[in-house]
Amino acid sequence: MTQRCGSRPHRRYGRWFARKPQTVVVQPTSFCNMGCFYCYLRDKGLKNDMLPATAAAVAESLAGLASIGHPLGLVWHGGEPLTLGTEKFSALLAPFETLRQDGRMHHYVQTNATLVTPAWCDLLEEFEFRVGVSIDGPAALNTQRVDLRGRPAFERIMRGVGLLRERGIPFSVIAVVGREGIGHPEELLDFVATLGCHSVGFNIEETEGVNTERRPPTRDQAEEFWRRVLAWSRSHRGPVIRELERISEYLSLARSGQKDDWDNRLLDPIPTVTWNGDVVLLSPELADTSDSAYADFLAGNVREKTIAHMLREAPHLRYVREFLTGLERCQAECEFFDFCRGAQAGNRYFENGSLATTETNYCRVSRQALVMALSTTAKKEQIA
Repeated sequence: MTQRCGSRPHRRYGRWFARKPQTVVVQPTSFCNMGCFYCYLRDKGLKNDMLPATAAAVAESLAGLASIGHPLGLVWHGGEPLTLGTEKFSALLAPFETLRQDGRMHHYVQTNATLVTPAWCDLLEEFEFRVGVSIDGPAALNTQRVDLRGRPAFERIMRGVGLLRERGIPFSVIAVVGREGIGHPEELLDFVATLGCHSVGFNIEETEGVNTERRPPTRDQAEEFWRRVLAWSRSHRGPVIRELERISEYLSLARSGQKDDWDNRLLDPIPTVTWNGDVVLLSPELADTSDSAYADFLAGNVREKTIAHMLREAPHLRYVREFLTGLERCQAECEFFDFCRGAQAGNRYFENGSLATTETNYCRVSRQALVMALSTTAKKEQIA
């Protein structure tokens, strides 16, 4: 039986999480045309495509969550969205048109860009997509991105990037940085600077999903990586670097006496809708995970209940309760919490086996190492 919103579980949840999401992730297909060695997806070889009726149910849910002035970001991600083809994808987009035209939501897509064609550029322009491209650097650093036959995908990715650039379609880049690239930040950044993207984010390789055998970079390697990224950014003009932008914002608020603005920000529950309408919360990576102890992390199915309803029930989900425990422990124990705000849910589960735990390697390489690199750089400059 669902308790009242004023009950202790809801108060505890409301202390950390926003009532409405800023981002909703939608998996239009489980299939991907790539076989990247570090991929975390279990079902990427299966051709399971979302039906228009499921997309319509998502749109109906979002109508109760999206508002003018605070548009939702609808992120099409998981598998490779462009494998659907433009006709099928257009049918999924149709139910959202009223929301988009009203300015209540924006479309985003994360793609490997290998399937970008002039027809896809037409669609991206028509629906005003914000595009993210996945590429790990020049050919020598992109070797882990291969197709299903194990063939390098670099040239095909670059062909897609070239089409986006020719059409004037803005795009960002996400690069996975594994042991192959962690020692080559300048080469990576020099390459990204030539692409014409407006921003880049570095995802240091993580142990998650089915990616359990590869060794991710260590904190020491990551600290050196971030130190050299900082040095490069100070002497080069290039795209906005997502991680540096985040820590810069934190420091700016702290210096101006507005750090409460940072401290009081609530976490996004990030509802993630799979191809069949199932919804998980907290971390998109949990959407492809089976675990009977957590009821497969399901909050419900969008064809049976609204996302708003699922969010109201979220405080009673076991994995959400455990994640809140982990956050509370992080706040009490971790010297980096002020900036970090707590490890990601998926990383806690995949690395530690429990969402109630605290530090993960993700914390060490993506948050702690960044702070330490900045601190070390500042100290060296003071001495100089």
